[in-house]
Amino acid sequence: MSAVALRKGEASTVALRKGRGERGGFMKTGLDRQRGVALVVALVLLVVVTLVGLAAIRGTTMQQQMTSNFYDREIGFQAAEAGLRTGESWLIANPNNTTLIRDCSDPNNQCFANPFETGAATAGIIQAVPTATFDAGALGAGQPQYVVEKMGICNSGGGGNFAFTNDQNNQGGGNSLVSSGMCYRVTAESNANAAANDRSNVILQSILRL
Repeated sequence: MSAVALRKGEASTVALRKGRGERGGFMKTGLDRQRGVALVVALVLLVVVTLVGLAAIRGTTMQQQMTSNFYDREIGFQAAEAGLRTGESWLIANPNNTTLIRDCSDPNNQCFANPFETGAATAGIIQAVPTATFDAGALGAGQPQYVVEKMGICNSGGGGNFAFTNDQNNQGGGNSLVSSGMCYRVTAESNANAAANDRSNVILQSILRL
């Protein structure tokens, strides 16, 4: 065999080894393929971690907003309750005031469930709570206010403008209980400028029989 043929045979053997998978041949090894899969897995994990982080940020932001809204609503509730108690105390001291008490027992007067929605019709009888009685301070968007309305005669056993009202008749026994009287409705709101200030506005009502 000649030297040239021998060299050709060696070259063929080397090429065969490379074709069978030796590194540097025309076929990719398993390690090369694994390197490509590792890149894809890393990218997928990166996307998943990013989505989890965004979800956590969104959840935290939503919880902060919910807490802030709940806190603002509680402030509004306390202000409205202060307005309601102030209105009740004022009514007990001034039951015959015809200027600031709207007469809803008159069929010619249209009284809505929420008197603050009637606009100019109730502007003359809306009373603001004095700061000496309750000061909303920096937390509140404004002083609470209230409206007192005369609803007419009401009886605890039925009849009148109210079938029943939660008054002194079911707060205890005794010979001083009365079966009928004049009923008044006190409506209080926490913030007259709630919409403009983007704050919660709480409205509370109570019925008193005097």
